[in-house]
Amino acid sequence: MEWPETIRESRTAATRATFRERVERQAASIREQVADGAFDGGFRLGLELEGYAVDGAGRLAPVPPTVVGDVCEPELGRHNAELNTPAAAFDAAGLTEQATVVADRVAAVRESFASHDRHLVTDGMWTIGPPEGTLSYLTATETERGLELPANVAPEPRYYALDADITAEGPVELGLPGCRRSLPSILVESLATSMQVHLQPPADAFASYFAAALRTAGPLVALAANAPFLPPDLYTDADPETVLNAGVELRLPVFESMNVREPGKVRFPRDLGDAEEAIDRILDDRLCSPYLREWVEDGEAERSGFVAEHWEFLHKQSTCWRWVRPVFGPAGPRIEYRLLSAQPDVADVVGFQALVVGLTHGLVEADHPALDLPWAAARDSLYAAARDGLAADLAWVTGDGDRTDDPAVVYPELFTLAREGLHDRGVSADHADRLLAPVERRWEARTTPASWKRDRVRDRLANGEELDTAITGMQRVYIDRVGNGPFVDWVA
Repeated sequence: MEWPETIRESRTAATRATFRERVERQAASIREQVADGAFDGGFRLGLELEGYAVDGAGRLAPVPPTVVGDVCEPELGRHNAELNTPAAAFDAAGLTEQATVVADRVAAVRESFASHDRHLVTDGMWTIGPPEGTLSYLTATETERGLELPANVAPEPRYYALDADITAEGPVELGLPGCRRSLPSILVESLATSMQVHLQPPADAFASYFAAALRTAGPLVALAANAPFLPPDLYTDADPETVLNAGVELRLPVFESMNVREPGKVRFPRDLGDAEEAIDRILDDRLCSPYLREWVEDGEAERSGFVAEHWEFLHKQSTCWRWVRPVFGPAGPRIEYRLLSAQPDVADVVGFQALVVGLTHGLVEADHPALDLPWAAARDSLYAAARDGLAADLAWVTGDGDRTDDPAVVYPELFTLAREGLHDRGVSADHADRLLAPVERRWEARTTPASWKRDRVRDRLANGEELDTAITGMQRVYIDRVGNGPFVDWVA
């Protein structure tokens, strides 16, 4: 079936009924495997890193088509690129392997891009639009085979089907301080780029690790903040103070703009009782853009094994966009930590991967009192961090059982717990120190990429520049520095 027909078919009642029946049957199969202990439950970790392409002037540019599928994978926008690391054991050798693979793959993408006069930028939000302007880029459409399509969405049938489903009841509303826009497609989500840490714990301890991941959200988002500005030509009210105080991690409200109907699919999830409840949560999630395995080209679909046998269930879980989400695969359930912006350097990315997995494991291994932090406090801490960064009230419970929102208490304990978690998985003290140093030094210097960006824009405004020029000038400096060492060295 050709792609225009698959898009039309994805919206029919017959397809939805078939998809639901298959998902329910496949969910029952996975539930039975979890109950029977079929998954080995070994500790594993992995990573996804997103970026975007710019031209020699720092303007947003499409990823060269010959590069996609070779050294990187497509993402929602034509400008997006995604790198993935294969799963590795959660131990010293596995962390070393992850660091090596991500460094090698970033280098390969940068080399490929350079041959096309493109640069890869790992960042939380692009802010220099393409030559035609940000709004024109996000709203452009083209008609192909009778379908009106968003012109700058990556040419993948699943993205077109997803866009048609989400926007069926109206536009995507982007509402941030200084920006009120109604946009016709889901391409607005491609403003934001992230890094996503994967951790597979033992299946019988899945709920505890999921709870630990939720309770670390606020402090880690504050430390990783890297998205304080939109492209300046997207603002509808360019008052500098409004823009400067809009938040340090605008990725969250930008992605949550995808919630065009209730219940919203992008949100902070509730705690889980066990891995089987995670299956039920995916099963019960609002249906979005159903897709059938037989619509996928033979070369793109596995013919047998777990993925082939559970194809529709796995497709459905891919649209369950929680900030922390359960993901099932051939090795069992894993936690996908989707909260963090893409970071400027490989050392920063690797540091946050080690911090997430070490801290999560450290909390569970110690049965730490922070696991009992009320869910609502953890949720509020996340959104406070996205707004105020390191100055936020970050909800935490200390090892002594005391509630605190003082970052000077929270962060030293976080890094101690991360070291303990890494040590328990066989990582030496020196190795842990090397991994964590680029992100721990941020706390010591009380700085993040978002605060660096804000400070640079404030300085430019004080020197008489207009807001759009100040943001653009800051961003060009950021682009020039990306990949040239850990972020914290910029401010050393």
